[in-house]
Amino acid sequence: MTRYIDFLKSPLVLLLLVGSMAIAQQKHEKPNIVIILADDLGWGDVGFHGSEIKTPNLDEFAREGVVLSHFYTAPICSPTRAGLLTGRYPNRFGLRETVVPPWSSFGVDLDEKLLPEYLADNGYENRAILGKWHLGHAQKSFLPLSRGFTHFYGHYNGAIDYFTHLREGELDWHDDWETSHDKGYSTDLISDEAVNCIEKYAKDSPFFLYVAFNAPHGPLQAKKEDLLEYGFDEGKPLFSDATEGYGGQGKGNTRRQTYSAMVSNMDRGIGRILLAIKEAGIEDNTLVLFFSDNGAAPGEGSSSGALRGTKFTEWEGGVRSPAIIRWPQGFKGKRTVDQVMGYIDVLPTVVNAGSAGLEAPKKLDGINMLPVLQGKEDKIARDMYLGYGSMVNNTWKLVKAHSGNPRIKIDKDILFEIMKDPSEKENVRSDNKKAYREMMERISIYDSIKPEKSVPSYDSGRKGFKAPKDWVIED
Repeated sequence: MTRYIDFLKSPLVLLLLVGSMAIAQQKHEKPNIVIILADDLGWGDVGFHGSEIKTPNLDEFAREGVVLSHFYTAPICSPTRAGLLTGRYPNRFGLRETVVPPWSSFGVDLDEKLLPEYLADNGYENRAILGKWHLGHAQKSFLPLSRGFTHFYGHYNGAIDYFTHLREGELDWHDDWETSHDKGYSTDLISDEAVNCIEKYAKDSPFFLYVAFNAPHGPLQAKKEDLLEYGFDEGKPLFSDATEGYGGQGKGNTRRQTYSAMVSNMDRGIGRILLAIKEAGIEDNTLVLFFSDNGAAPGEGSSSGALRGTKFTEWEGGVRSPAIIRWPQGFKGKRTVDQVMGYIDVLPTVVNAGSAGLEAPKKLDGINMLPVLQGKEDKIARDMYLGYGSMVNNTWKLVKAHSGNPRIKIDKDILFEIMKDPSEKENVRSDNKKAYREMMERISIYDSIKPEKSVPSYDSGRKGFKAPKDWVIED
């Protein structure tokens, strides 16, 4: 026994032990990355922004993490998802003005390198997307497993039925390449799979998990137990709208009641995801980012709170998202950062969190925001192009008149001092002519981008379209 102890104390063995510990530490030094994306969640629909909707898990996440108070997206969902995964403005590859509908042959340019491909280069073996894809489905090369993801569980299209998982009369629910016949409410199924992936991948860190909820996007459909939390009365009439075409399941007495129930259900799923990360013992070195793909959808029961405008517009209520980030090992929490940042900054930020540098095949529009999050810099100069002649930075926001967005109905260009005027009430253009000119010059650069191919108008190709059986894409 004495000889064995002496052997363990020998310089060679100690060197080997230290070396093996270093190798183990190096293996896990890169953070796990979990991005949780809500769909059409309004600024005024979370408890930490004063909403009456119950979001206890997001509220706790906001208290413990870093609230990103000026986080911007595109005003509609497919462009945001594309910018998130490419780090580039989506108008560079023709996806700015509309989403990818079921009858479209459009897909994100195959020459664009997506986030999971960068992470694959960086040693992330498990890279899963769960939930809504919405970036092209007309051919297999557009689909997640062809774009760098190693696992896909969810749906190709937007606006599926939450209970039947149908879109255009066909089942749009998949497990990798196979059709999935899993039964249940889609938000629950996505949350379940996220927990399963965390439990499976935790021992093989680092991993990437992109949880793209379709909630609380329409159709407005909620589970009865969630509706009851908001005073649902089966004896009273149900609200009436286009969800009749989805079988009428899950409708409450009002839109707001149903929408609230959907948000709370998603919040509960997010709580389960965060708990799974904690129970797996990987919380300290897991970077978790939460935000919504755009603002509140008009007429759907959601709220922009104190912000102006809604989804489809570049007003704050359409493009400024509730957002939280947490990485205990990477930067301190329990604070708010008001640096202007957004969806295109996600890729360079999370890739740099897991590597010493980033080599991109094309120029990125996004900026690595780690220096601000880590407190190494107070602010980074940043102009965020919002689309249709709108731009915001750490001081100003400019919205152009006659920009091409029919929902922006103004007769003259408006300049806001956005940090002091988040509700966009006062035009200060006449008193700040230099700032106005500089913003106009920078906006013109992005307004002038002309991609080789663009997604057609939403209804183009809709007439006579018949969805493929079970949304199986053969080509």
